[in-house]
Amino acid sequence: MDSWVRFNAQSQAKERVFRATQYACALLGSTLQKAGGSVALLNTISQLEAHMSLTRKLMRLGNSVEALEAAKRAIHLSDSVLRLCLTVSHLNRAMYFACDNVLWAGKTGLLQNLDQHKWSQRSFRYYLFALILNLTRDLYEIHLLMEHEARSHGSKCSRVASPSPPASVDQHLSFPLDAGDPGASLLPASAMLPVVFAPLRRRLELLTAVLRANPPLLLDLLKNSCDVFIPLHRLGLYPTGPAFVGACGLASSVLSILTILHPWLKLKP
Repeated sequence: MDSWVRFNAQSQAKERVFRATQYACALLGSTLQKAGGSVALLNTISQLEAHMSLTRKLMRLGNSVEALEAAKRAIHLSDSVLRLCLTVSHLNRAMYFACDNVLWAGKTGLLQNLDQHKWSQRSFRYYLFALILNLTRDLYEIHLLMEHEARSHGSKCSRVASPSPPASVDQHLSFPLDAGDPGASLLPASAMLPVVFAPLRRRLELLTAVLRANPPLLLDLLKNSCDVFIPLHRLGLYPTGPAFVGACGLASSVLSILTILHPWLKLKP
């Protein structure tokens, strides 16, 4: 089992390159079709896209084993939310790869009476659910890191701050009123805007700081956000057009290649 997982990991980079080529062909074909490209060129690009897709399906034979092994590792995580999200996500990936293998057999003629549309829709449903769980995991980790950063920043501020003398009545009157203060209604709208949007601005600054300090989490969030539009489009839940799907697939493939070239960019566990 372990030897198969190691062997399969060596082919992931090639599969990502084929994936990037497939979605680049989809993006190029859609762009040329809108620009009035020749029929012969469009057919060539469409055939290349189909060949890349079929080659990828061949290279993914046996990926269900790796997904099941990942689910076995994830079930031992101490964090209950991460354990649930990752375990169920890997199980859905295993089912997605299994459906994809059956679909490959149908496309190659090994299963001649296979309903390819039904199996394609089934595989994309598993893929979509896995991506939703991956995005949930990303948002959960962002939430934890933002809370940790806020507590750390608050403790630093409390240590640095020195006790201030009691403020006079005039000083209190000169302070800006809080948004929930009854007297805040007496302020002009231009003075109320900074008070209302201050918490939102602090949250955005905290989110930016967390993502900047955690490139693996940022890349995983971007990759999953791009990928989720692919099954949404294929299942008809949110049609976006082949050009947009091609751009999303190409972007997520490039991000995946980056995590393979630089393993420290891969989000763990």
